[in-house]
Amino acid sequence: SGLGFNIVGGTDQQYISNDSSIYVSRIKKDGAAYLDGRLQEGDKILAVNGKDLKDLRHKDAVEMFRNAGYDVSLKIQRRLQPQNGPVRHQGDGESGGLPLAAILVPGLALAATAVWILLRYRQRM
Repeated sequence: SGLGFNIVGGTDQQYISNDSSIYVSRIKKDGAAYLDGRLQEGDKILAVNGKDLKDLRHKDAVEMFRNAGYDVSLKIQRRLQPQNGPVRHQGDGESGGLPLAAILVPGLALAATAVWILLRYRQRM
């Protein structure tokens, strides 16, 4: 039944522009990777059984997985967060999480509203 996941990428089928790495595109329910629980969709696979996947065509990477044997060791780079489309990885020069403005703007609006209510309440006293 295989390893239980699909891959995308390679020198001939780049998933992310200017990046020929191999990525996990789908983990099959009840497959080996799903049952193991450590591999996640979007993970970048760096090596299979110690063999580097760098600069391989897609079909050559698929062949490496098919010939990996029963005990398979994967070296991966975890994605930062799930999202639609290409994934970001640690080391891409981008920070994960929310933009600072997404936290500050609502917080400042809430604080301004509280001050306004307090001033209105004090005027009525």
